[in-house]
Amino acid sequence: MRQIDHFIQGGSGGLGSGRTHKVWNPSTGEVQAEVALGDAALLARAVENAKKVQPEWAMTNPQRRARVMFRFKQLLEDNMQELAELLSSEHGKVIDDAKGDVQRGLEVIEFACGIPHAQKGEFTGGAGPGIDVYSMRQPLGIGAGITPFNFPAMIPMWMFGMAIAAGNAFILKPSERDPSVPVRLAELFLEAGAPEGLLQVVHGDKEMVDAILDHPDIAAVSFVGSSDIAQYIYARGAANGKRVQAFGGAKNHGVVMPDADLDQVVNDLAGAAFGSAGERCMALPVVVPVGEDTAERLREKLIPAIHALRVGVSTDPETHYGPVVTPEHKARIESWIDTAEKEGAEVVIDGRGFSLQGHENGFFVGPTLLDRVTPDMESYKEEIFGPVLQIVRATEFEHALRLPSEHQYGNGVAIFTRNGHAAREFAARVNVGMVGVNVPIPVPVSYHSFGGWKRSGFGDIDQYGMEGLRFWTKSKKITQRWPDGGGDGSNAFVIPTMG
Repeated sequence: MRQIDHFIQGGSGGLGSGRTHKVWNPSTGEVQAEVALGDAALLARAVENAKKVQPEWAMTNPQRRARVMFRFKQLLEDNMQELAELLSSEHGKVIDDAKGDVQRGLEVIEFACGIPHAQKGEFTGGAGPGIDVYSMRQPLGIGAGITPFNFPAMIPMWMFGMAIAAGNAFILKPSERDPSVPVRLAELFLEAGAPEGLLQVVHGDKEMVDAILDHPDIAAVSFVGSSDIAQYIYARGAANGKRVQAFGGAKNHGVVMPDADLDQVVNDLAGAAFGSAGERCMALPVVVPVGEDTAERLREKLIPAIHALRVGVSTDPETHYGPVVTPEHKARIESWIDTAEKEGAEVVIDGRGFSLQGHENGFFVGPTLLDRVTPDMESYKEEIFGPVLQIVRATEFEHALRLPSEHQYGNGVAIFTRNGHAAREFAARVNVGMVGVNVPIPVPVSYHSFGGWKRSGFGDIDQYGMEGLRFWTKSKKITQRWPDGGGDGSNAFVIPTMG
């Protein structure tokens, strides 16, 4: 059986604790590999390696750092097919989705290639008599990322792309469910010219997470995962004096106004709700039609569109979505459908018990449509993270606005309408961090930033873009005066005024 090791100092890190975790092939239901789980001792080795290489990397001029990022970008493009196939084999998402996973991470690497400009400071000449004031952004030292299973390429690159470009060393702890792509990214980064030890990958479970949060030489931690764990990581990391950003769960809503183009809405929902088997923090699992007439017309169009979705193995180019990641996750999704039914939701299309001929042991869940879901239902309150679309009917615009605004999660939301005033009002007033107007998955481009509100995000700074640069650097402010000589220095310790 294939063994997946840590990537320490440019090579194998050894088995660490001796414990391992199963890596499944979701399409077949078979265990295809085992990944080594590390411990605090293994993390300490990685930190020592990072401490040796980071100071010199920080002193490397930003243009040379950018050249490494440019070469890495090219290697990602050259190896796109390999990365997508490897990703699909462990996650289960179809090849096109896997390529999108890599591509969205690559776009952050493209932004990081502009680090010579992005990391420039500010300067004010003549702020006072003979006084200049300027600032510079300097790296923190060693950063760490703890990433989820659903985007094993994109989210690691969101983190380490900006962190390393800014002059930090980085230690990545990916999900143990699909760990091969993060290791391959580290290998390609080394091939791009990065020094050994600059980007290292350690595998592990809670033991490794706690070791990262407690290690005194790790200055900052970025996390994406469930909200309960995000809150735990934020609290423990901050208590240890670290800078922390921790992004949690989501329950994104799509509000459908009566004037919306329903054919386009249904097409968008098919991809946004069911693409990647719904295993996206920016999926659209709740649709909110405004008015009973809108709800009935939307439901009528949704049913045949959902029945037309093709579920299959990740390598089938005709498949719309593949299996979910593990047998435990399949059971969890089906349990939520059970709960919704018991709570009184109408199961319009039932994906429980789905079986794919020839792959009966795969972790497949059929597309599911639930209608007449209400805000008091637990299945509405919590994140299902599977191919399940819930219809929550709203009486009018203000009702539709309240639903996502009052939900515990505030990651993303979308409104579908032809009315510019309604769209503008909704975007301005909704209590959610990312808003789409006729855009079902409103993930900002790489030169903006990503981040949700409420229990979807803990910490003050978002991912990637200039926000990412601010997270992975600290600002130093310098006020300087150069006397023209000849003074006796009697006022050398007086704080100068700027008037």
